[in-house]
Amino acid sequence: MTLSFLLTSLIVVIAPGTGVLYTLAAALSRGHRASMAAAFGCTLGIVPHIAAALLGLAAVLHTSAVAFAALKWLGVLYLLYMAWQALRETGSLKIDQTVDPRSTLRIVVTGILVNILKPKLSIFFLAFLPQFVAAGDAHPLGRMLELSVAFMIMTFAVFVIYGLFAAGVRDRVVTNPGAMKWLRRLFAGGFAALGLKLAFADR
Repeated sequence: MTLSFLLTSLIVVIAPGTGVLYTLAAALSRGHRASMAAAFGCTLGIVPHIAAALLGLAAVLHTSAVAFAALKWLGVLYLLYMAWQALRETGSLKIDQTVDPRSTLRIVVTGILVNILKPKLSIFFLAFLPQFVAAGDAHPLGRMLELSVAFMIMTFAVFVIYGLFAAGVRDRVVTNPGAMKWLRRLFAGGFAALGLKLAFADR
């Protein structure tokens, strides 16, 4: 595993996106345990894209306009739904002091969906992983799987750091109704902007 792979992966993971936004929202509304669940869910949401890249299914998304558009618009609708949820006081930014097993599972599932419904992730891994596999490697798929696991571990670690930081300042934010109002607007705008960005995404 090369330093260039680790540095490139770190840059990709650190860049704010839907997963980071969702993890921050979970941390601010429900605390550090919820942020861990969100980070775990977002990391699991990468698995189908990695599997698609390894199995060559990502090539179908790249070549099939219908398949790409179908997954893309599902993602757009889900992100707009997330934006609407963020605006509601009883939505995704609802302040909750306790996180029971059922709500934890819901946070994980939402995190999975946030990343699954991004068709460009599959294409990204299809283009990204082979760059770090030597041409003469005897087991290229095994090598790509190894790189994928490293990418997922890095994703989880970075998202946990984001979440723990947000959970750390949570008490200062949730006790201020005005701050929470603007925070809901900020997260709703973030999800909506990412939805619009996805809507105009090309293969």
